[in-house]
Amino acid sequence: MLRINPKRIAIPLVVAVTGHRDLVEDEIPGIRDRVRGLFSELRERYPERRLRVMSPLAEGADRLVAEEALAHGVELIVPLPMPREEYIRDFETEESIAEFDRLCEAANEILHLPLARKNTREDIADYGPARDLQYAQVGVFLCAHCHILLALWDGKLTGDLGGTGQVVRFHHDDIMEGYTERSTASQQMLVDDESDLVYHIVCSRDRPGGKPHRDFKPLQAWWFTKDEQQPRRTSIPPQHQVIFERSGEFSRDARQFAHRIGDECYPLYDERETDYLPRGIKTIHYVFCIADWLAIFYQKRVLFALQATHILAFLMGLMFILYTDWATANTYMMAFLAFFILAYAIQWVATRSAWNRKYLDYRALAEGLRVQFYWAAAGVTSENESKFTHDNFLQTQDPELGWIRNVMRVAGTRCDAHPETSRKSLNFVLREWIGDSNSGQLGYYRRKADERLTKSRNTEILSKIGLLVSALVVIAMIFFDQTMPDAMSDQLMVLMGSVLLLVGIRQGYAYSTAENELIKQYEFMLRIFNNAKRRLDGADSNTERRQILRALGGSCLDEHAEWILMHRERSIDQTEIWRMGG
Repeated sequence: MLRINPKRIAIPLVVAVTGHRDLVEDEIPGIRDRVRGLFSELRERYPERRLRVMSPLAEGADRLVAEEALAHGVELIVPLPMPREEYIRDFETEESIAEFDRLCEAANEILHLPLARKNTREDIADYGPARDLQYAQVGVFLCAHCHILLALWDGKLTGDLGGTGQVVRFHHDDIMEGYTERSTASQQMLVDDESDLVYHIVCSRDRPGGKPHRDFKPLQAWWFTKDEQQPRRTSIPPQHQVIFERSGEFSRDARQFAHRIGDECYPLYDERETDYLPRGIKTIHYVFCIADWLAIFYQKRVLFALQATHILAFLMGLMFILYTDWATANTYMMAFLAFFILAYAIQWVATRSAWNRKYLDYRALAEGLRVQFYWAAAGVTSENESKFTHDNFLQTQDPELGWIRNVMRVAGTRCDAHPETSRKSLNFVLREWIGDSNSGQLGYYRRKADERLTKSRNTEILSKIGLLVSALVVIAMIFFDQTMPDAMSDQLMVLMGSVLLLVGIRQGYAYSTAENELIKQYEFMLRIFNNAKRRLDGADSNTERRQILRALGGSCLDEHAEWILMHRERSIDQTEIWRMGG
C-alpha cells in the first residue's frame, strides 16, 4: 500500500531564478513588489498547485527572490553549483556568507549538483573556465527543471558563460555558448514547447554602463517567450495557461481520489525492501502510482462509454431492421429514439468530462514516468548533458501535451541532481523492468499481444459467421422464395440484417480500440525487449548495460508517443452513433 498525503499531492509550480548580483539599491523595493505580485498571481490562478522557488542563493537577485519566497510561505529549493566550501568564496563578506547559510537552513531542500564534465575540485578552485562551467551547469539545470524562469535582467545578451543573459537564451533557444556543443543540438531548438516561459523583470546594474537595454525601462515586467508574433505579453500566454491548467487538473483528480489510490495502485517496487535505490526515486514513483491509477480509472470509464454506445447502436439498428422488415410499428421507432438518446447522453457525459483525453494523457504520463523511474534507478543519463528524461518525450507532438513533461521535470529533479551509479540498483532495473516471459515488460507485452490476438481472431470468426449466415439466407431466398411463407421470409431478412449489423458493430468497436494496430505495437515492443535482454546478457560492462537501457527507454518513449496519437483519433463522437445505428 502506498501512503498518499492529500495535502502534498499537488504538483508544484516551479519558478527558477536567474539574475544579476549587482542590483541597484533604489530599484530593489520595486523589484520586490514585482516578485510578490508574481507569486500572488500564480497562487490566485492555480490554487491547486504548490508554489516552489529554485534559487542557487548567489548574492543579489537569487537571494532577493528567496527571501520573498520564504516570507510568503513558498517552498525553497537550493541547487548549489559547486560544493559549499568553494561556492562561498564568491561571496564578498562574512555577512554575506552568514546570510547564505541562514537561507540554506530555511530551505526545504538543498541539491548538490555534481562537478561538470571532467572538472575536479582543483580545477574549480581557481577562477576561470572550469568554475564558469559550474555556473553554466546550474543555469541549465534550473531551466530544465522549472516551469517559469524568473529573470531579474537588464535585457542585454553577453558572452559571459553562465551569466543571466546566457541562461535566458538557453531557456529559449536551447543553446549556451561554451556549455552546449553544436553536435548536441536537439529537436527542442525547432519545436514549440512549454519550456520557454520567462517572467522578465527589467533591472539596472550597479556598475558603469549598467542601465537596461535601450528597449526597456527599469521595473518593467513581461511574460517573455519564443512566440514570433508576440514574444512579450503582460499576461501569461494562452498556450502556457492551458498547460498549467492541465497540470492543475491532474492535481485535482489526484486529490479527489487520494483515499483510493493508496490502496488500489500498482507500485513498481516495495519502498521498504529496496532502500538501496536513490532517495529521489520515491518522488518519481509517487507520481507514477497516481498517474497509473488515474489512467486505469478513466480507461474503465472510456471502455464503458464505448461498449455502451456500441451496444446501443446495435439495438438502434435492430429496431430499424424490425421496423422495415418485420412490422411497421411505431414502438420500434420509439425504442430507436430512446436508445439513441441514451447513447447520446453517455457520449455527452464522456466528452464533457474529458474521459478519453484524461485516460490518454494520464497513461502517457505514467509510461513516461515508468521510463524515468527505471532510468534514474539504473543511473542512465542523457548523452546530451543539457538534456534530461522529460526532454525526450512527446517533443514533436501536440504542444498541449507539454503539461506531461512539466510534471516529469518536477518528479525527476532530485534524481537528475544526484545520478545513481550503484550496481545493485542496476540489477534491480534488469530484474524488474526487463524481466522474463512471466514478469517485467517482457511478460507484460507477451500477455497483451496474446490477448489482442485472441480478440482479433474472435472478430474474424464473427465476420465469417456473418458472411456464412448471409450467404445461406440469400440462397434460401433464391431457391425457396416462391414457396416460403411471408413470415419466414421476414424472419430470415431480420436474421441476416441482425447478424450483419452485429458484425459491423464489432468491427467498429475493434477500430475504436485500435485492436489490430495494438497487436503490431505489442509485438514490436516484445521484440525490442527481447533484443535488449539478449544484448544485456552479453554486455561486458555496466557502462554498456546503461547504454542499452538508454536505447530501450528511448524506444519505449517513442512507442508511447505513437500510441497516444493513434488513440486520440479513435474515440467516437455523436455522429458515429447515427452511422453505426444505420
